[in-house]
Amino acid sequence: MFPLQPTVLLIGLRASGKSTVGPLVAAELRLPFIDLDPLTAQELGESSAAKAFLTKGQAAFRMAESTALSRVLQSSAPAVIALGGGTPTAPGFAQLLADYPDATLIYLRATPTTLRARLANTDTASRPSLTGKGTLDEMAEVFAARDPLYRALAHLEIAVDGLSESDAAARALSELASRRQTS
Repeated sequence: MFPLQPTVLLIGLRASGKSTVGPLVAAELRLPFIDLDPLTAQELGESSAAKAFLTKGQAAFRMAESTALSRVLQSSAPAVIALGGGTPTAPGFAQLLADYPDATLIYLRATPTTLRARLANTDTASRPSLTGKGTLDEMAEVFAARDPLYRALAHLEIAVDGLSESDAAARALSELASRRQTS
């Protein structure tokens, strides 16, 4: 359906759908899908992103995210990349974006209510608290802190509340196609 595209970066809070919508978008674009979380864990020598975050701490984790993302972007192969929820807060993230101006950032935006509902149906132990309040209890606070940053960075914003993964992917593909036509 689409010709080979530049890299697409999916940003959003945990449970916004990056890891489930990303493969659908990648398949349609005929691009590889890359989830940054396992690469970040690998950078830190851990088996999972949650374990890496808990054992190495947030600062080391954010640095590893930047390193992992830089390596992926330097491969120069277009891909759809699901970033960790905090990747946009990592040191050097803005510079990485400046170095790769052809990358398109899509913000999968879900409200705290939707995020809490989605997280309640998952193993929250695999998602460490960012504030010490608990994964479900902190959603409104984390959303309030990160939403303005995500909105400022994103080229496209997809409101995913009430959408299935396939509908969110279809909306992202439609917005990407519109963006490509106007650029």
